[in-house]
Amino acid sequence: MPNPKPNVFFDTSALFVGIWSAQGGARAILQLAEAGLVQLVVSSQVLAEIETVLREKRADQLPGLLRLLDVCNVQIISNDKPGQLRRARRWISYAPDAMVISDALAVSGLSFFVTLDREHFLNNKDLQTAMPFKIGTPGDCLAWLRTNNLLAGKPDA
Repeated sequence: MPNPKPNVFFDTSALFVGIWSAQGGARAILQLAEAGLVQLVVSSQVLAEIETVLREKRADQLPGLLRLLDVCNVQIISNDKPGQLRRARRWISYAPDAMVISDALAVSGLSFFVTLDREHFLNNKDLQTAMPFKIGTPGDCLAWLRTNNLLAGKPDA
C-alpha cells in the first residue's frame, strides 16, 4: 500500500531559508512539495512573519514568495483555537513562536515541523517529547522522509 503524502509544516526560519537559498534542505523540501511528494503547510502567522522579514531584508523576493506558495500548492491554515495556544505556552514563553507551534498543532496528521530556531524549538526537548509530530531542521526532515521510505522510488529522492 502506498504511503500517504506527509504533511510538513515550515516555520518562518525554514521558509525564509528555502526562499533565500537555491540549495540546501529547505529548498529540497520545497522542490518535493512542488513535485507533489509532500504537502507543505504554513500558517497565516508564518506568512505574516515572512512578509515582514522579506519587506525588511529583500522586498524584491515578495513576488517569488507568492509564486512559490502557488507552485508548491502550499496549504495555508489559520488557527482560532485558544486552547492550543495555552497548551503551546506550557513549553514556549515567546508568544510568536508559541502561536506557530499552536498553529502546527491545528494541522490534522502533521508529520514534521521544520525549523532552524534552536532556542525555542530544536533545543526544547520537553516540547519535542510532547508534540504528536517530529520537530527538526530541513536536513532532519529529509533524513526522516528517507528513513521512513516516504520518498522511495521517487526521482531525485
